[in-house]
Amino acid sequence: MTRGLARCLSRTTLALALVLGAHGAAQAQGSPAGAAADSVILDMQQAFRRGDTARLTALLPQARGHVLEPWAAYWELKARLETTATDDEVRAFEKRWAGSYQEDRLRNDWLLVLGKRRDFAKFAEHHPAFRMQDDRNVRCYALAIDQSARGANTAAELRKTWLARQQSPDDACDLAAGLAFQAKVLQPADLWAKARLAIDAGQPGAARSALELLDPTLGAQVTQLQGNAARFLASSPASPHAAELQALALIRLASTDADQAASAMATYGAPLPAATRDWVWAAIARRAALNLSDTASAYARQVTQSGILSDDWQEWLVRVALRSQDWAAVRSRIEQMPASLRQQADWTYWLGRAHLAAGNTSAAQQAWRSVAKASGDFYEKLAHEELGQRIPPAPAVPPPSADALRQAAQNPSLQRALYAMQIGLRSEGVREWNYAANLHTPGGMNDRERHAAAALACQREIWDRCINTSDRIRSFSDTSQRFPTPYRNAVVTQSRAIKLDPAYVYGLIRQESRFIIAARSGVGAQGLMQVMPATARWTARKIGLSGYTNDQLYDMDTNILLGTHYLKLALDDFQDSMPLAAAAYNAGPGRPRSWRNGPTLEGAIWAETIPFSETRHYVKAVLANAVDYGAMLSGQPQSLKARLGTVGPLATGTPDPSRDLP
Repeated sequence: MTRGLARCLSRTTLALALVLGAHGAAQAQGSPAGAAADSVILDMQQAFRRGDTARLTALLPQARGHVLEPWAAYWELKARLETTATDDEVRAFEKRWAGSYQEDRLRNDWLLVLGKRRDFAKFAEHHPAFRMQDDRNVRCYALAIDQSARGANTAAELRKTWLARQQSPDDACDLAAGLAFQAKVLQPADLWAKARLAIDAGQPGAARSALELLDPTLGAQVTQLQGNAARFLASSPASPHAAELQALALIRLASTDADQAASAMATYGAPLPAATRDWVWAAIARRAALNLSDTASAYARQVTQSGILSDDWQEWLVRVALRSQDWAAVRSRIEQMPASLRQQADWTYWLGRAHLAAGNTSAAQQAWRSVAKASGDFYEKLAHEELGQRIPPAPAVPPPSADALRQAAQNPSLQRALYAMQIGLRSEGVREWNYAANLHTPGGMNDRERHAAAALACQREIWDRCINTSDRIRSFSDTSQRFPTPYRNAVVTQSRAIKLDPAYVYGLIRQESRFIIAARSGVGAQGLMQVMPATARWTARKIGLSGYTNDQLYDMDTNILLGTHYLKLALDDFQDSMPLAAAAYNAGPGRPRSWRNGPTLEGAIWAETIPFSETRHYVKAVLANAVDYGAMLSGQPQSLKARLGTVGPLATGTPDPSRDLP
């Protein structure tokens, strides 16, 4: 047992052992047929992935009585939902597996089929029992029924749901939007807003679908402006919607050249309504900001009313103001946000900074107190520091009671989740675990139940479920669960051997793989530290590791060896800047080399203005994690601001120690 595991279990091991003893023995057998029955389940999963309905039907009888029989039954019926399955079969499945993840997920799948078929009578019968309510398309079909059957005024929810996604085709939400527009619940302004967002996102199909609700001829004009925006503007096609179409063309032009679009506004901007001009200037400013152009601030100043824009575009206007350190603009933009956005921790923190810059210390501290949590995430920690305190080690939390642990161990969904992961069905196990913890009832488990479930996952060394489940606890924080230290000897020893901060390494691993040794990303990164094979080969050559082959990436010690050395090389390359090195680890070193150019910024502003949303979130998470791990490993208060430092261009004449860093 590793020291990290011992720490996580120090207060709960005995209780868990008593609770899980008999249960673990039963789980080891799995089913009356043991390994043979497990192979049937695994075979059925593969048949499901192939769409082999005949094989699924043939194997289903052999899965009877297995702990994972609900999955076997789900795969067999799900594979036939759009072809031969009947409503009676679905109802029989729901009755047989009532209360399970599989019952509600099949209901979800059946609701989608019924929606596509426009069988709204049966949809309305099944929908009230849908517990998870986590499918956007199901919700849009339900909103469509509200419009067609009762004319319910669901404009606010529908507008938010429909505008949030630009992919096309989008049968469910487009149907709901069309019915809502017919009922005059959605207005033409909503259709144009959808089109602007879709054109900016490179989804002209979504723009066409929206505008054809208003005028069937508009689809062809969207196609024209998408193909050549400059030509479309110059040709000025006659249309009662000419101004709005020109705005779309300008937004399209901005997506490829923000400065060209800004110049075009001198010619085409004047006839646009004021609100439409704000949309266009916001699109231009946002594109300039994504390119880290110095012109972004000037373009953003042309936006008079940012509160009419989408949430994402409003956030980018704040980022533009942050990068130019225009605190009056930061305050103005945040104060124009809707309350639901303005009250989020990030924008509340920056509003406090804007108040401080204006000399209003009282308002600043009031803002920071509303979000400050020593054990919180990135902005909660920054707010805590603004109030004058470093981040202390978290206090110990009493362990879950024996009764709570017993209930977690006997939870049928958690049992199935653990067994699924045990035999290699990790995706299915994670989904079922998440259902048990978060979705089986409105709001999911309460905090004490989640605490016990997290302890169960920790005991089984299923670190990602331990962390994610404990992360959802709101009334207290158990850092031994949220920030476990598995493989501690290997991580700490290797990190210190190359003068790397172990807390920084742990913060990165927690974000990369959640300590899953067999983790593999969609782009091929592997193992605990999610090292790309090409990067691993380069690093192995760099450090003189002979005989290395890529199959060693799933070896814990080798993965840590290569991952820590690469991270150290990245830190050397970026002059010990933790934010820059973390960005390089996530997005490759070329991008942060470019992103650092421009004004010298405090690390928090630089992190918030990273153009890639994934890397922006990643850098903030890694640095916040490192603070918690630093407090845990050292027992001393920590500073997130100190780890963030400042970020700016490489000093003239300063050599780059590792230009070949991949």
